[in-house]
Amino acid sequence: MKITNFISKKSVALDVHPSTKQEAIDMLIDLLMTAGAVKDKEVVRRDVLSREAQGSTGLYDGLATPHAQDTAVKKTAISIITVPEGVNFDSVDNKPARLIVLFAAPLKAATAEMTEMGRLAVLLMDSEFKESLIRAKSVDEVIKLIDAKESERSKSEVPEVTGDSKIIAVTACPTGISSSFMARESLKRCAEKMGINVRVEVYGAAGVYHALTDEEIQNADFVIIAASKKVPISRFNGKKMIQTAVGTAIRKPEQLFERIKAGQAQVFHAKEDDEPISKKIIKKIKSIFS
Repeated sequence: MKITNFISKKSVALDVHPSTKQEAIDMLIDLLMTAGAVKDKEVVRRDVLSREAQGSTGLYDGLATPHAQDTAVKKTAISIITVPEGVNFDSVDNKPARLIVLFAAPLKAATAEMTEMGRLAVLLMDSEFKESLIRAKSVDEVIKLIDAKESERSKSEVPEVTGDSKIIAVTACPTGISSSFMARESLKRCAEKMGINVRVEVYGAAGVYHALTDEEIQNADFVIIAASKKVPISRFNGKKMIQTAVGTAIRKPEQLFERIKAGQAQVFHAKEDDEPISKKIIKKIKSIFS
């Protein structure tokens, strides 16, 4: 399965000129409608705007990755627009968005499909690749660029190494389609530059990726929680922890590692509310029959 399997030529528009963020989002959804991936534009629009209200998906240096996952999406699909002069997207760096990619998925999208969308989100973190898409002169060129970049990445990708990491992390975003994967990539890249070994678990829309093992948690000294939604953290009881929004891990990962070096991580003491619902139910059943 390739990323471009989810990108119809009908869902890409180059050198467009939306005047507002809402207009850009409407363009992206219209492209998906034209490609036959969406059955109700207004439902998808509400979903996208609801996600934006939780925190803008306008990221940095001209990139924005809005997304939606709901029953109005008929099939997993991606739409793309390039806006060379840029449009205000409430981006975290206050720069206009020049490449806007909408990720859309049904409520019960296959794990493999969600993984591929997360893969594209990670590829877009490469500034040179992103700029090449913005400069593209045709839809065919966009497709070729994405195929080539995915192939290049697959050949150079280092397998996930589990083991004795003193720093572990968890990333999560409200929808779990792009930001959580981008945060993982950002943390791993930064850690490599700083000579740090880190293991990162991702809460994606289709479940948990690169799950931390009990042994890895036990061996770790520090935990970074970069999440913009609630994730189960009782398993990290007694560990020194830093908690922040997922966007911080994307934009400023070095600050998180520097805070650990500076001794700013605080020992985490789990409360009952930190436990997943499943564990609470099991405890309740045990108490009834004990």
